[in-house]
Amino acid sequence: MNLSGLRGRTAFYVILQKIIGWLICLRVRYMEKILIVTDGKAGHENQSKALCESLGIEYDLARVSYSSALMKALAYAADNLGILTERLYLLDYDRACYSAVICTGSTAFYPGKVTARRLGVPVCAVLMPRGYRLDFDCILAPAFDNPPIRENIIPLPVNLTSINTEFYTHAAKEFAARHKPSKPAVAVIVGGPNDFAGMGVEWMKNRLDEIFAATEGMARWVTTSRRTPPAVETLIDSYDFDYKLIFSRDKFNPIPAFVALCETLFVTADSTGMISEAVTQGQANVEILMNLHAQRCKFNALINDLQTRGCVHLFDGTIGRANRKIDLAKCVRKVQKLLFPHK
Repeated sequence: MNLSGLRGRTAFYVILQKIIGWLICLRVRYMEKILIVTDGKAGHENQSKALCESLGIEYDLARVSYSSALMKALAYAADNLGILTERLYLLDYDRACYSAVICTGSTAFYPGKVTARRLGVPVCAVLMPRGYRLDFDCILAPAFDNPPIRENIIPLPVNLTSINTEFYTHAAKEFAARHKPSKPAVAVIVGGPNDFAGMGVEWMKNRLDEIFAATEGMARWVTTSRRTPPAVETLIDSYDFDYKLIFSRDKFNPIPAFVALCETLFVTADSTGMISEAVTQGQANVEILMNLHAQRCKFNALINDLQTRGCVHLFDGTIGRANRKIDLAKCVRKVQKLLFPHK
């Protein structure tokens, strides 16, 4: 056996593989693709997707998890000690080249940072990464979280939503395949209880009765969410809505279509994400269905600010004219400069 010839061919194939990998890397970087490290929560994942859509860059999703609460606690400690290791969490992703990594939520922050450093690309955290070092290349933090003033932190007046109008046009077309709008419509977007908000059947019945009384002659649409209590879903299902999505039965998301198509949106006060989408897109009046029981919380801080801006009206049985929209384009341009400074 000619060992020198075998070694020569092996070396040739190794070099060829490296060249192919390098060319693939160049192609991906030229195309600009982002890796989203996600915890799988819709509210977090959708914000990461919205940023990619706003930047006009394609993305891949990589689901991350911790095997235990202890491992997640160790991630906080490791990050504060400057230790970046992949051994603390579970993350499966294609080891291809990406232009950047985006991560949203406490479960995704540390793995997102580690992955970006391993790939040699910048990393963006969406929401305030409290408890972690703030050495991300870019942090998009809601203003109601009172982020510190730093060059890499971009305060947002609301949660991040897509500024890509094509996304909402496509959503409206998807919705039209399910339900053909026949007349001007209003929509009710229902969240659910949390530490700062309640949602009882009687409260919801009173709000629905008021909404129906205030919207005579209009088409009425409604959607619940994963947090909506079953008893409240049953109540909503008993009302004669023209279009009805009960989340426990159907996981389709009609909210982008509602935002694009409706004249008025009624949104429960418990979700900063749903409120943010309502005040950044479309032309609808936005009515807040107040179900908060805590006066000093981020939800109230957001709503109070939006009231001052003329973006929302607290529903009192009458529909106001609060339809000013917040433009997030300036914030997205700042993200682009921090992640891709040489563009």
